[in-house]
Amino acid sequence: MRNMVIIGSGPAGLTAAVYAARANLSPLLIEGKEPGGQLTLTTLVENFPGFPDGIMGPQLMDDMRKQSMRFGAEVINSFVHSVDFSRRPFRVSYGDQHVETKSVIISTGSSAKLIGLESESHLMGHGVSTCATCDGFFYRGKKIAVVGGGDSAMEEATFLTKFASEVNLIHRRDTFRASKIMQERALANSKIKVFWNTGVEEVVGSKETGVTGLKLHDLKTDKVSVLEVAGLFVAIGHHPNTEIFKGKVDLDELGYVKTRPGTTRTSVEGVFACGDVQDPVFRQAITAAGSGCMAAIEAERWMSH
Repeated sequence: MRNMVIIGSGPAGLTAAVYAARANLSPLLIEGKEPGGQLTLTTLVENFPGFPDGIMGPQLMDDMRKQSMRFGAEVINSFVHSVDFSRRPFRVSYGDQHVETKSVIISTGSSAKLIGLESESHLMGHGVSTCATCDGFFYRGKKIAVVGGGDSAMEEATFLTKFASEVNLIHRRDTFRASKIMQERALANSKIKVFWNTGVEEVVGSKETGVTGLKLHDLKTDKVSVLEVAGLFVAIGHHPNTEIFKGKVDLDELGYVKTRPGTTRTSVEGVFACGDVQDPVFRQAITAAGSGCMAAIEAERWMSH
């Protein structure tokens, strides 16, 4: 029987673990399929406060993990495959075991949708990125590409023109899905060049050189060409990791866990959610960490009533 089980080990879950452990709750944190979360896919994190020279993403997550354990959090490497919130205490099942708990913090994050190329995953963090606000700064004066056609692609492409000399926006169709205002803003920007009806077949480069170009496939003419770029931003959306919570807590139409405004409380008393699993807007390590702190404090107060 546990006071608290935290599901997921990104900045949100680990910050919740630090706070809960310091409140003497001896939380159990179950890491999930991607220990450390999305930050382990990045290399240098320069925008997390307190690190003037930046810190490597995996290092930051490892430090957070050690910090939570120092105060008495128990961290196990497994992933949760089902939960039962219909009874008290709640029941959380992982591997071939289950645990009963008074409270649950959901911090399973979201995953960026990827094109699905081997070269793309090989060069992730070495010129391939899923976050313009995280990595745009590294491409000052360089040519880059953005893949996608929705609002997030327009937003990323427009944001990246602050740094890059040229942003090539690559889209498989001949129209964008993005809202009119976002499209207009992107199309009016002289630094953005659009490739319609075009797919990315391969990301060219190595971990040593970073990305040097993209092999593009014109879906109308069937021609293959190489575009020289120093970086690729994949902006085809995110999906929250909430499959196991369907029907257990209220989710919005995109699948994110619904929390009451200004809190981390879900539709189930005693179940809290923090980080990217309930935040489709900011999706930053620091906002995730902040909401992890909120979740632990709210859970602790809820339990002491």
